[in-house]
This record gives sequence, C-alpha cells and structure tokens, in this order.
Amino acid sequence: MTRTPDSARLAHYANRLSWWRGSGDWSPTTLGHVIDLQFLRTQAEQVRISQVRRGEDPDLVEKAVAADQAHREALTAFERMRAEQKDLGRQVAQATADQRPALLDRTKQLAAGVKQAEQQVRDSEAQLHDLVAALSNVVDMNAPIGGEYDFSLMAERGTVPHFDFEPRDHLELGELLGAIDVGRGAKVSGSRFYYLTGPGALLELALVNLAMDQAQRNGFTPMIPPALVRPAAMDGTGFLGQAAENVYHLPDDDMYLVGTAEVPLAAYHSDEILENLPLRYAGFSPCYRREAGSHGKDTRGIFRVHWFDKVEMFVFTTPDQAEAEHQRLLQCETQFLDALELPYRVIDVATGDLGASAARKFDCEAWIPSQQRYRELTSTSNCTTFQARRLRIRTKTDHGTTPVATLNGTLTAITRTIVALLENHQRADGSVAIPAALQPYLGGRTELTPA
Repeated sequence: MTRTPDSARLAHYANRLSWWRGSGDWSPTTLGHVIDLQFLRTQAEQVRISQVRRGEDPDLVEKAVAADQAHREALTAFERMRAEQKDLGRQVAQATADQRPALLDRTKQLAAGVKQAEQQVRDSEAQLHDLVAALSNVVDMNAPIGGEYDFSLMAERGTVPHFDFEPRDHLELGELLGAIDVGRGAKVSGSRFYYLTGPGALLELALVNLAMDQAQRNGFTPMIPPALVRPAAMDGTGFLGQAAENVYHLPDDDMYLVGTAEVPLAAYHSDEILENLPLRYAGFSPCYRREAGSHGKDTRGIFRVHWFDKVEMFVFTTPDQAEAEHQRLLQCETQFLDALELPYRVIDVATGDLGASAARKFDCEAWIPSQQRYRELTSTSNCTTFQARRLRIRTKTDHGTTPVATLNGTLTAITRTIVALLENHQRADGSVAIPAALQPYLGGRTELTPA
C-alpha cells in the first residue's frame, strides 16, 4: 500500500487551511511572509492603490489574488481527498474478504491522487508566497503622495543660526577639537570610516546616556541587542527586499550585520504571543550600512558612513493603538532634539520614499549650516502588522490570536547628531557650546575648545 503523508504534514496543511480561508485564527505554523490576506481578498483595490502610490507594480495585486484563490482550491482538493482516504481506511478495516481487494485497489489509486494533490498545494503555496512577499506594506492613505521631495511639512522648531563669521563644517571643527579623525579611519578601514577621539568619544557616550535616560523616563526598557542576526530576523523586518543592497552579509556564517537595532528588537518576540501591550524598548547598537548607490554623496566627514552607533526605540502594540504610539515616538524624538537646542523640521514622508515595511513615516531633519539645508536626523515609522505577520508575533483577543502592530523610531543616530551639534553650536574661535541638557553627561563642561 502506498505510504500516505505523515501526520505532521497533515497537521501543517490543516493549520494553513484555516488561515488561508480567512478564519482569523493565527497559528505559528502558518506562512509568515504575508500581508493580511483577508484584506487582500476584500480590499484588493486599496492594495493596488498603495502599490501605485509607492511607485511599485500594481499588477502584482491581481496576480497575488489569483494565486491565493488557486492555493485555497488546491488545499480544499487535498483536504477532500484526504477525508476520502481516511474513510476508505475505515472501510478496509471493516470489509469482508470479498470486498477488500476492490477497496485496496481504490486506496492505491487515491494515494497517488493525494500525493499529486499534496504537490499542487506545495507549488501553489510557493507561488503565492513569492507574489505576496513582493508586496510592500499598504500605505496609510493619509500619507502624502509622491517621491522624496513631495513630503508635507508638519512643523519647524528652533532658530536657524546666523553667524557673523565664516562657519566651519563639522569635520574642520572636529579636527580642531581633536574629536574626529577620518584620515586614520580610512587608513585602517577604508572610506566612510572614522575614529571619534577624546571629546568626540565622550560626546558619543554623553548622547547615548542622555537618550537612554530620556527613554526610561518615557517608559522604554533599555536594551543592548545583538548586531549580528540570522536571515529570518533580517527578512522578517523587511530588510532583504528593496533595502538588501545596503545590508552586509557574512556568507560563511549566513549572518547579517544589522543596519539598525530595529531588526533585533523586532525579532526579540518572534514566534510569541504577547500580553500586557504596549511593550516599549530602547536599544543601543552599532549599525552597519553598505551605502550602495551613494557614490559621491556626503563623502566628507561623518554624515554618511558605513558604521555608526544609534539608540533606537521600538514598540509592540495593538493595531488600534498604533497611530497613537506613532505620535508618542515622534514626541520622544522632538523632545530629544529640543533638549539639544537644535533647529529642525518635521516632515510627513511621501509614499514613494517609504521603506517596504512602513505604512507611514515621519522624519526630523536638522539644519546643517555648512550645507545650508535640512538633513534627516531621526525617523519614526508605523509598520502596522506587516513585520509582525512575517515574524509571527501575535496577541490574544476575543476573536482568537491576531498579529500585533510594530513601530520604530530613532532617538539618536550618533554621527549625524554630532554633525548637527558641532555645526549649529560653533563659535568663531572654533569652540563649540554644549547644550545645558548634555552638560551633566560631560562632567559639567559647558564647551568644547580647540585642542
């Protein structure tokens, strides 16, 4: 008698079937790399609009819907044949000697059909996975439409400095202060590397401590997460899609260097059912970015580098509270920039400039005197349930277990914060005033003076 699929595989497909049919039941065995399939089925036009607003392929939506239908039909056929196979097994056990040959012959024929149906389930699942995984998160329909320069201005804070002397850029100031050494950074590691020396190193530590103190006051648990992660963590947070070219991969170990603590913080609760939401974390970690596609951009100094340290906030919450948490993260960022007495603006990022995981994103851009323009310093994104579905992070509700929402926000990206501090608080003699909020973390120093 042909061997039928084992019980583990049968349970696997049965669990998947309940999810694909839109029951709302979430099981750890269900496919993680999905957007909300029930939303895709019932609101396909909104997903298509989202793709258009992102500047991505809208035809993927129709292909994904068709693949979903094909997969559900394949699962139904497999389930029907398995039910018949089980019924035949019971009939064989109860059959007379005369009845048994015909039943065994039918059992063999059906076993071949079950095997074929199982393969169709696998093939249709693989096709559906590939199509759905290619879809970015559905954008918030309130986000401005367009590309990089089509953002909406939300606020301007602080006063742009007007110097009565020729201002220096951060690299010249850093070298005068004995705080930055990019020459030796390049000698040791190559372009876009640096050393923070003396007051520069102390300035980083002061910024980290100020950020962590503020995060704790705002209800965030301090974390120091790993900077190396497995592929599941990187892919689950959406960084192996459109952002893959900027990710460092260690092929011998099949590990990735994170570009943000968002990755290990998001994966911290992967495959878990969470209670007592929201959960808020603030992670300090090094960040590594290849900066592919940035050739010739920001090559001077430490504004755009391959490695920097960062304090990143991360929140797990219920979907209905995600927008409120997004505003809370933005408030934390502006509170920190206000404490540093920096001039900045807040923008609502346009749909074509969102990462694959973000439904909406707000950026805080500080004024950089040497460039005479605002540049991104912090960013906060509402990823709704996109990452949680991929990482299988759920919470219990009255209707079963459902995916949580995840949000992230930069509290301080150290190198860019140092750039903004040095340039905005510089004086004619090359010294730099230290904001009052930062002074206790620098032993009471009120200024940095040329070495």
